Amino acid sequence: MKNLLEFLGKYYHWVLFVVLEVISLVLLFQFNSYQGSVWFSSANSVIGRIYEWTSAVESYISMKEVNEDLTLRNFYLERQVSQLRRLYGEATKQKDPKEQQGLDFLSHYKLIPAKVISNELNSANNLMTIDKGSADSIRVGMGVACGKGIVGVTYLVAPHYTVVIPVLNSSSSRISCAIRGHEYFGVLRWYGEDARYAFVEDIPRHARFKRGDWVETNGFSSIFPPGVLVGQIVEVYNSRDGLSYKLKVRLSTDFGNIRDVVVINDQAIEERLKLIQAAKDSLKLNVSQ
Repeated sequence: MKNLLEFLGKYYHWVLFVVLEVISLVLLFQFNSYQGSVWFSSANSVIGRIYEWTSAVESYISMKEVNEDLTLRNFYLERQVSQLRRLYGEATKQKDPKEQQGLDFLSHYKLIPAKVISNELNSANNLMTIDKGSADSIRVGMGVACGKGIVGVTYLVAPHYTVVIPVLNSSSSRISCAIRGHEYFGVLRWYGEDARYAFVEDIPRHARFKRGDWVETNGFSSIFPPGVLVGQIVEVYNSRDGLSYKLKVRLSTDFGNIRDVVVINDQAIEERLKLIQAAKDSLKLNVSQ
């Protein structure tokens, strides 16, 4: 209190000046219509600009949640389109029973949203890192996708981060996929060239398809459900041995501009892996006998 009184005593003339200025401004704007209108117009302009800046900051901060929500919605919509297409085929008697099994298979999956924090494009064996890990129920061997289509498979998992082998990895990425609307399937590979294109190999010679047809996952593995978009056929080649086709596919995922992804968690994978391992052990035992 003593310090405050000393301060006021020392600078009282400045304090008095500020008080008188404030009083004069209040009287000026309150009893003069023209000055009052100028003040309110200026004040409204300044406040409006402040609100505008505040809104922009809040919008930027909320972009993370918006992007994650859009990624999930896009992925779900893509899956719904695939399901509706199959259901339409069933209603028109053009549906194979295996496709209904594919729909039932989807109930075992849940999606874990994640954000890409590092992404390589210029190597033959590119890797990607996302900001979710074992603490978020992610394990090795899970499929990764985005709103536009397939991304890759989880490779190394830490508590809060995961390294993903994307489609753009020439040595380790092998994903089973099929031509949409047909049962012809092959293996998706990338040869370390253009990041926009990959190849589907081992398509049988008797397969019937055309350029522009879409390629999607076939659900044969426990990594991806059926119907996750891969890309569109742009060229058709013969294999080296001439026994199959090799398809050049324009990837639906833009790996140069990917931010939000989802990790596909198959909740029934543990049971299936145990069953497969039991079958392998049984076969080894029978062979040894």
